[in-house]
Amino acid sequence: MKNTSYRTLWTLAALLAGAVTLAADQPAVGELAPDFELSDQEGQLHSLEDYRDSWVVLYFYPKDETPGCTTEACEFRDNIFAYRKLNAQIIGISLDDVESHAKFAENHNLPFPLLADTEGVVADAYGVRTRRFGFDMAKRETFLIDPEGRLAVHYTDVDPDTHSAEVLSDLTERSEPAAGE
Repeated sequence: MKNTSYRTLWTLAALLAGAVTLAADQPAVGELAPDFELSDQEGQLHSLEDYRDSWVVLYFYPKDETPGCTTEACEFRDNIFAYRKLNAQIIGISLDDVESHAKFAENHNLPFPLLADTEGVVADAYGVRTRRFGFDMAKRETFLIDPEGRLAVHYTDVDPDTHSAEVLSDLTERSEPAAGE
């Protein structure tokens, strides 16, 4: 019985060790956001520079077609017109490939780019790459980037059900003209 308890503890420790972040350094709020160039679900290249003069909601997610990732993507989709009104571009990034993104976008009518970071280079640059159960993936985190390319907000505690509304609220606050303008 005692042996079984030790085996269980070692198994749990191994699982937890497998859920460690691979790239711990994250850019800080106020810094320039790391640039990137990745293909979307249609094979078109996108870079952060393409969106200069717009707000960018850069959201990282673990895997196409999983429940939480689908909920989060569909919440962004459902709020797309409000984001566009605020001059904001939504961009999703995961380590899935272009073909997986194409199916995911088609299945859920996603009207924004899903970028394929198959090598994890951009996830590393933003410090969101992790390994869980032996697989590399992006943690569910979002970066709100201002029109000058600086990180305005970093969301680390993301609830797929409410995240889009939370980001939209923060973006609305930041986009409102100051009194007297």
